[in-house]
Amino acid sequence: MDRIYRWQRRFGIYDATRKYYLLGRDPLLAGLRPAPGGAVLEIGCGTGRNLVKAAGLYPEARFHGIDISQEMLTAAEKAVAGAGLDGRIRLARADAAAFDPQVAFGQGSYDRIFISYAVSMIPQWQKVVTEATARLAPGGELHIADFGDMQGLPGWFKRAVTTWLGWHHVTPRADLFDFAAELADAHAGRSEAKRLHRGFSWIAVIRMP
Repeated sequence: MDRIYRWQRRFGIYDATRKYYLLGRDPLLAGLRPAPGGAVLEIGCGTGRNLVKAAGLYPEARFHGIDISQEMLTAAEKAVAGAGLDGRIRLARADAAAFDPQVAFGQGSYDRIFISYAVSMIPQWQKVVTEATARLAPGGELHIADFGDMQGLPGWFKRAVTTWLGWHHVTPRADLFDFAAELADAHAGRSEAKRLHRGFSWIAVIRMP
């Protein structure tokens, strides 16, 4: 991951380009709505863009972020410091599939966890989502934004985007909504499936009882 992102991060290309097609990020952040004093975790925090924006939206919440790439964490640390949010956002390098928030942050559970355009890049994404769900506090929520099935878009467009994503090691998870619903049922919770931009963007939400 460091090899993939090193040059993009250092030349500012990552955030400059992603805003044109990671269209579910801001709707995801708008839907978090943590309670004052709530603890929020981003899995796969990348350059810190989402954490900084979320901290602005929810000034009374506390934020943690993890990423497996040191290159991304270096960018995130710079973004957090530049926004003057060092006291409200903490970062750690960690593998989302084997992450212990108690060890990394002294935090046992979270009121909100979100994953923005990362499950399509994580081979063991189902394990990551399962572990994230287990880290939710009572009444907590897991929000996931990623690429959708694009069923409402022209076939040629879907084929072109799917091919382009494949070049970048990105695989949309066609069973994301079904898996989220199964996990929610297993915890006696509820799930929500949101289809945006004619299916280009998906947001899955798991709500704990």
